Amino acid sequence: MKTAFIPIDNRPVCYSLAKDIAAMDEDIELYLPPRELLGDLTKTADTESLFKWLENLPEIDSMVLSLDTLAYGGLIPSRRSKDTYEEIKTRMERLKPILEGKNVYAFSSIMRISNNNYNEEEKEYWKDWGKEIFAYSFSGVNEGIPPEILEDYLATRKRNFEINKTYLDWGLDTLIFSKDDCATKGFNVDEALELERMGGKTKTGADEIPLTLLARAIEKEIKVFVEYTEPDYKACVSNYEDVSIEKSVQGQLELGGFVQVQTKEEADIVLVVNNFVEKQGELVMGWPTKPYDKIFIPPEKPYAVADVRFANGADNAFVTQLLEKLDLANFYGYSGWNTSANTLGSLLAGIKVKWQAKKYNDGAFKRLQAIRFLDDWAYQANVRGLIDKPCDIKELMAPFEDKLLMLLGSKPDYTYPWDRKFEVEVIL
Repeated sequence: MKTAFIPIDNRPVCYSLAKDIAAMDEDIELYLPPRELLGDLTKTADTESLFKWLENLPEIDSMVLSLDTLAYGGLIPSRRSKDTYEEIKTRMERLKPILEGKNVYAFSSIMRISNNNYNEEEKEYWKDWGKEIFAYSFSGVNEGIPPEILEDYLATRKRNFEINKTYLDWGLDTLIFSKDDCATKGFNVDEALELERMGGKTKTGADEIPLTLLARAIEKEIKVFVEYTEPDYKACVSNYEDVSIEKSVQGQLELGGFVQVQTKEEADIVLVVNNFVEKQGELVMGWPTKPYDKIFIPPEKPYAVADVRFANGADNAFVTQLLEKLDLANFYGYSGWNTSANTLGSLLAGIKVKWQAKKYNDGAFKRLQAIRFLDDWAYQANVRGLIDKPCDIKELMAPFEDKLLMLLGSKPDYTYPWDRKFEVEVIL
């Protein structure tokens, strides 16, 4: 299987994770553009070089595309770009002949509305008016937003929305519009509903969707039984999402090409979802939630774990038990990074590749799991809270590495690709 893959940007969870997942099957040839062509926190992707890269690909079976990368230079630039609608539309017309005759799995984001006054990933004025813009979107009440700022914000939204509508006529095999960091109400929710009325498909999430589409590109039916650690609370809504955790799971399974079944007996694999009671915790913001307080009994058939009790990191209580009882013979993966959708989509991609692998590489599987535990559990849920800024964390990570010796083939190193605490890159 030969697949071209254009990520959202150069973050490890967008770029390196795709490679690590595909590496479990040596029969998959994943074509990624050079990492330096992609955007980061402050740099826009080199779209001209990316188009040339696409135009010079060898014969491939499928393409997984983050359209924001080609249209605006990345997910973050899609909120900041000053390019006009006509400029972006003309740029994207160049993509159409490249896609002819290919199986194409693409997604484009519905511009998010962040509920804070941090402008790290937004336009400059977000540091002063972010919460007010969110409130205006949610309630329709303008609490003093200057007219020129509101006009600029709404114009950027309208441009992106109009660009998204143009994709509906492209006839792509799969086209998804992602609801990134979404509340239950707002401009982005209204835009999603309008796109759905026009025949578009929307999904809550963003960063993980290219990975879920990679799973979809692998045409293999896998029957999944979903086992919630808190079944009475599966109707609760995750942070940064607009649907219940149950619907989020169902949506990711459907998009990834899985079949959800009603009993363990008929399932190929059990998806264990460590969900939350009433309110999802948030490690970054310090929002508490009830940790896992039961006795975890691993399923007797193949299983994987989506740890969504907390956003932005693992549930320590659950992972402690999971590692104590981990039997690699039946284990198909762990994930606990960022939002519930991020966790689910990336985990399902790994399940699909491992399950259908024609040339399975067990070392690549162990490497993938080591990185996820070191990132989602060791760093995000523990070490990150002990540091004030990016620094040398080898000594702090060492106790966690000792508990992962069954997965580690070498001593890890750690870097900060975007020079901030939010994401670390685990290098093995």
